[in-house]
Amino acid sequence: MTDIRVLLADDQDLVRGGFRVILETEPGIAVVGEARDGVEAVRLADELRPDVICMDVQMPNLDGLEATRRIRDSGNPAAVAILTTFDRDDYLFEALSAGASGFLLKNASPEKLIEAVQSLAAGDALLAPDVTRRVIERFAGGPISGAVPSPAVDDLTDRELEVLGLVARGMSNAEIAKHLFLGEATVKTHVSKVLMKLGLRDRIQAVVFAYEHGIVVPGA
Repeated sequence: MTDIRVLLADDQDLVRGGFRVILETEPGIAVVGEARDGVEAVRLADELRPDVICMDVQMPNLDGLEATRRIRDSGNPAAVAILTTFDRDDYLFEALSAGASGFLLKNASPEKLIEAVQSLAAGDALLAPDVTRRVIERFAGGPISGAVPSPAVDDLTDRELEVLGLVARGMSNAEIAKHLFLGEATVKTHVSKVLMKLGLRDRIQAVVFAYEHGIVVPGA
């Protein structure tokens, strides 16, 4: 089985070194590179083509948010996990919009770091309930300026549109299944079809899409 290739981007040597030690104790994970700033992260992402990038937010020369955006815009398929302390909610939403696939608290346990890398490598978004809650709170004060419906929404069935709305409110597949009296496997299929039809990478993008296009009314 091929190792999960990980790129670490953080301006603190001790943080990168600690993450490397944790990750490389797990069979099947290989740290293939380390970046000390956002510019280096973008360059190494292109050169090394990692599966997962653990990206700090505050770095010199180019911050993690802009680095994530540039990596996404280049078409690089690597999943980006933003390293955060949740001190700044604006960082959170900017990272979502930039194309991050998940978030990781810097004080997370070693097990959580390993699980996060494995989940992202498998194509799952790291969308914890508290992350979703913060996204929702971000929009709770009123509608997003300039929110307009997307023509792509017309391709969704009524059920798929309903599922998208529930995803945007932070519900897990199990919670949606219970709410709609459906099997969890059926909900998973609906979510997959929603992502495919809307050209979205993961549930995080679905949350952002739903609010940006007025599918979910803030505060409702």
